[in-house]
Amino acid sequence: MNIQEYFSRISYDGSHKDADLETLTAIFQHHIQTIPFENLSMHCGESIYLDLEHIYNKIVRKKRGGWCLENNYLLFWALQTIGYDVCILGSSSYNPAEGTYKAVDHVLLKVVVDSKAYIVDSGFGGTYQMWQPVLLVSGKDQPQVPGIFRLTEDNGIWYFEKTKRKHFGTDQSGPATDTPGMKEIRKICSFTLEPRDINDFQELNWKLQTSDNLLQKKSICTLQTTDGVANLVGWTFTEIKYSYVEDMDMVKITTLTDEEVEKTLKDKFNITLENKLKP
Repeated sequence: MNIQEYFSRISYDGSHKDADLETLTAIFQHHIQTIPFENLSMHCGESIYLDLEHIYNKIVRKKRGGWCLENNYLLFWALQTIGYDVCILGSSSYNPAEGTYKAVDHVLLKVVVDSKAYIVDSGFGGTYQMWQPVLLVSGKDQPQVPGIFRLTEDNGIWYFEKTKRKHFGTDQSGPATDTPGMKEIRKICSFTLEPRDINDFQELNWKLQTSDNLLQKKSICTLQTTDGVANLVGWTFTEIKYSYVEDMDMVKITTLTDEEVEKTLKDKFNITLENKLKP
């Protein structure tokens, strides 16, 4: 594994001599705009291994993406390699249907820069993907391009949420009625600051591939763009432009054929699969 090869993969040609916030932010943004969050392997008959060399070969050399465990483990390796104080944390995603937080089903990173701690997560995807490191401080609104992020702490448990903007569709003048949550605060996940080892998540990695869950039910590929996000879920391709008009995001939804799915993966996500995808 080679850090320069990783930088080439994410199209980053800046300096990494100083492990500062500016460099962290730049590397992070290149990562999320180049490496998709995707679970396509399990819909192509492939297994997903939580092994660093396997992940490196898949994402860096084969130019694939990965889900949270793969994406954040690769980013953890890269940041640690160039001298950042970084550790892995376990996280519980919020289930809006039940109004509760799940058991630990996600990983994110804590990075300490100049005695300040930041949360960095390159593996949530979609409209809940942060674009910049989030300062680990309770109760502070932290505006970013995708929306306003906020962390709150209660008895050692941290809660992460985002305030969304309204959406409007390109084929109608008003807000997109099929988009839930108009200008609402959405809970994303909760976590503690207990450092974890990646091997703590080996069981989770296999469980997500074998149990009944959203990732097994839907083929997902999502990538942050320079002004929004592109999502492919099954045969539905959605493009979102953030703040297209004041305080509103533009949403364009297209239903694809099987042939268009393969073309869209190549054109929009720079992914060419080795095995046949079953959306």
